[in-house]
Amino acid sequence: MAILVMGLGNLVMSDDGLGGRVISELEKRYRPHPQVNLLDGGTLGLDLLPRLEGIDQLLLIDALQMEAAPGTIFRLEDDEVPRAFANKLSVHQMGLQDLLAVAELQGHLPRQLVVIGAQAASIEMSMDFSPAITAAFEGVIAAVLAELAAWGRPLVAV
Repeated sequence: MAILVMGLGNLVMSDDGLGGRVISELEKRYRPHPQVNLLDGGTLGLDLLPRLEGIDQLLLIDALQMEAAPGTIFRLEDDEVPRAFANKLSVHQMGLQDLLAVAELQGHLPRQLVVIGAQAASIEMSMDFSPAITAAFEGVIAAVLAELAAWGRPLVAV
């Protein structure tokens, strides 16, 4: 059972870089289970399609626009995911919708799809997170670790 944990977003757009930074931190702190791949998908959109082939479970990490208090952490699953990306925070989220649609057409849509993210406060040009995302960062990492443990594929601290 192959699992892909993919962070999304633009690292130079403040909170939008959440997904990539979480992946980077996971790579520093943990050794993945042999059936778990960690990937910073950045803003690649359809270019990520080959990475979905053979994936049973997909865990996406991203900054979200959910009309909630900045820093609020969300866990969305299956049918909730397209609705979460209907309110586009960033251009890459349109690419994600396209990616999932094409993957489904080609028969490569993972059987389980989960998004863990946090409500962004800022997507201005900056390498720094807003205070709200800084405060939520460890909570997002904990949610990712909990999800992988629930899937029976925990990461091991290095």
